[in-house]
Amino acid sequence: MLHSYILKSAGFHCRRTSIRSATFLLAAFLLTAFTTFAQTAAVTGTLRNGAGGGIEFATITLHRATDSSVVKTEFSDAQGGFRLEHPAGGRYRVSASQVGYVRFWSEAFELPAAGLKLPAFTLQTSAATALKEVTVVGQKPLFERLADRTVVNVEGSTLASGNTSLDVLTRSPGVTVDGSDNLALRGRTGLLVLIDGKRQPMTGTELADYLRALPADQLKSIELITNPPAKYDAQGNAGIIAINLKKDQRMGTNGTTNLSYGRSVYGKLSTSMSLNHRQEKVNVFSSATYGNRKGFNIRNTYRYFYETQDGRPVLTGTSDQRNRMVSKDHFLIWKVGTDYNLSKNTVVGGVLTGFSVPRPLPNGAGVNTSVFYDANGQVDDAYTALSFGQGNNPNITGNLNFKHTFGEGTGRPELTADVDYARYSTHRTQSQTIFPEPNLMGPTLASDQRSELTIQAMKADFTRNIDPKTRFEAGAKASRVFADNDIRFENTREGVTTLDRNLSNRFRYDEVITAAYVNLNKTIDKLNVQAGLRGEQTHATGQQVVTSENFQRDYYQLFPSAALKYTLSDQHETSLSLSRRINRPSYRQLNPFRFIIDPATSGKGNPNLLPQTSYNMEVNYTFRQKYTGGISYSVTQDPITDVAFPETETTTVSTDVNLDRQQYVALTLTAPVTVGKWLSMYNNAVLYYIHFEGNLAGTSLRAGQPTLNLSSNSTFTLGKGWGAELNGWYYSRQRVGFFDFRDMGQLSVGIKKEVWDRKGTLKLAVTDILYTTPLNAVSIYNNYQQDLYLRRDSRVATLSFAWRFGNDKLTNKTRTTGAEEERRRAQ
Repeated sequence: MLHSYILKSAGFHCRRTSIRSATFLLAAFLLTAFTTFAQTAAVTGTLRNGAGGGIEFATITLHRATDSSVVKTEFSDAQGGFRLEHPAGGRYRVSASQVGYVRFWSEAFELPAAGLKLPAFTLQTSAATALKEVTVVGQKPLFERLADRTVVNVEGSTLASGNTSLDVLTRSPGVTVDGSDNLALRGRTGLLVLIDGKRQPMTGTELADYLRALPADQLKSIELITNPPAKYDAQGNAGIIAINLKKDQRMGTNGTTNLSYGRSVYGKLSTSMSLNHRQEKVNVFSSATYGNRKGFNIRNTYRYFYETQDGRPVLTGTSDQRNRMVSKDHFLIWKVGTDYNLSKNTVVGGVLTGFSVPRPLPNGAGVNTSVFYDANGQVDDAYTALSFGQGNNPNITGNLNFKHTFGEGTGRPELTADVDYARYSTHRTQSQTIFPEPNLMGPTLASDQRSELTIQAMKADFTRNIDPKTRFEAGAKASRVFADNDIRFENTREGVTTLDRNLSNRFRYDEVITAAYVNLNKTIDKLNVQAGLRGEQTHATGQQVVTSENFQRDYYQLFPSAALKYTLSDQHETSLSLSRRINRPSYRQLNPFRFIIDPATSGKGNPNLLPQTSYNMEVNYTFRQKYTGGISYSVTQDPITDVAFPETETTTVSTDVNLDRQQYVALTLTAPVTVGKWLSMYNNAVLYYIHFEGNLAGTSLRAGQPTLNLSSNSTFTLGKGWGAELNGWYYSRQRVGFFDFRDMGQLSVGIKKEVWDRKGTLKLAVTDILYTTPLNAVSIYNNYQQDLYLRRDSRVATLSFAWRFGNDKLTNKTRTTGAEEERRRAQ
């Protein structure tokens, strides 16, 4: 039934074999007829010294000719050769710098689709460095707007020091986090999150907790991709957030260490160290991060309960519940790996990453105060509840990767492959004791949950330039996710403990996805065209031991994508992209387990959730290769949304449900501003409207809300090693399903000083200075209303120090896995 439903919603009224035939025919049509987008052109050249020899490891930078802003940076090879790849069109300049030489600037040039070979550059010896060595320092802009994505270059950001990855994400253009810890991009939830090219199996609070544990000091960049091409997984209606971790590219033995301490109401300690040894053929690397953080979370809920009398709602009672939780995080993240060049065309590598939980284990203690009133406002019941929880969630992931380049010269065919394995273990205990009166202990509800999650994946990608203007790409992937969850609830009353069979359960989830894609790219004068097709077969089963709420789902779907990009002149550029995507519910959302929030509030999964599918369109216009305006539209069937609705006359439940339909339209404006060499600003505005249609708890939803998101980030270069950063954002009122969120904003500032010949960096940052990020939401049904208030300790002052030691000589070779090369080719 589900299989036929999904095919119908996708517009394919045929059997699976017919669809596969259609896949083959469409792929063949693509191979022979379609042309594609984002064909990169190459700027090549050679650096020479005064004696005519090549200059190795020089910094080669591609700049926009209009304002000299940085577009891309590479390094020269042993012979002084270099290669810069970028989408064709526009005017650029190239600069070359190296210690002991005067920086060289080329004349401005047009970048044709066939690429451009520049004449050999000769760098003159710098008299200023004849007596004392200097280091030429370049820094990428904090935000970059590429053809199909926005890149946040976290590395070097003052506000990243001492903060978490989730903190940095919330300050990224268009990214928000709601009260249930769901990530959204430009107002849309349903995102695929990748870390170093690997899909994260977590969503909601689990994903948010993981990102809170991952220090921002470990991040190199974050890529926000709203309309991904076919080579990426089709998962994620709203697009992809790709998080890239730091990688040291210096030769010899070197490393980096960092220590930070933040203070809000409580302290937050984080320290890390990375070591790297790189020779001509082998690279060995390792890193470790230790964190010990403490924070609080306030959750206040006021509820109104109604019943229908004579066709109108009549108030029957209210409740006022106030929760305060103090949590302690304690973790150790480590990584070891190596790359080895089997030959000049073949590289193999492996990485092992672990998340360990030393003692004392992460824990949280909370106090809940609940008062229940009747229709006349008289107290019906009141109590205090004390809760305590403890968690242990170690995990380990491994990756083996391979890359081979065929033949010689530019545009050579490449084959990349990856094998991944990950195992996540979780053991959580929770207890909650009610005190109906002071010093009078009531019942205790305790839970013990043990979970094992295993992920296995294999993928291979092949790319080849058919001619200088046409590129063919193809790939295949197979992955399996298996989760085994066992939870036991016990009630203790008057010293007697019994098993709660209504809440205890065991749930197993098994998901296998196989996929293949083809993609063609071609440039025709000033026009870039892209068309790709991805096919994915999904097989998923869910089994409960205690109840009979089991399910099995098998479906095959096609996910086409296409894009056009036209360069009218060096001042004007337009693009259009189209795609179809899917968002499958995670195993956590399908897991029917109960988890206790407070005595009157619980959460649970929904095994009846269906995947949501969407059709997406985006049109962009870019002026002077800097200012961008875009219009986006999407329509989603069976959208998944988080809801909280009444379960009894005094209790509510939080879960995920499918609505009927969701329509989305957005206007996005991006305006970077540069004032001399001392100030760089990145301003972003998103005005969007989402219309929801559905029914829940006897309530029909046909509503939407215009929403405005504003963000601005200013980077100051003050000279003599001083720098500063100012970030501010504002989100107006917005609707997400049955939730109506109030507006909020944040202002953060940071300052840094480079010391010890720029090998050390001292930073001081304060986030949420005005303390203006509480979350206020209202949820209204025919017989129920909930007013929700959430606050975390978001105002934090952090002092950090980073020190880079060892050899400063850079290499032009980078450690890549298949997934990382995939991202590079997509740019």
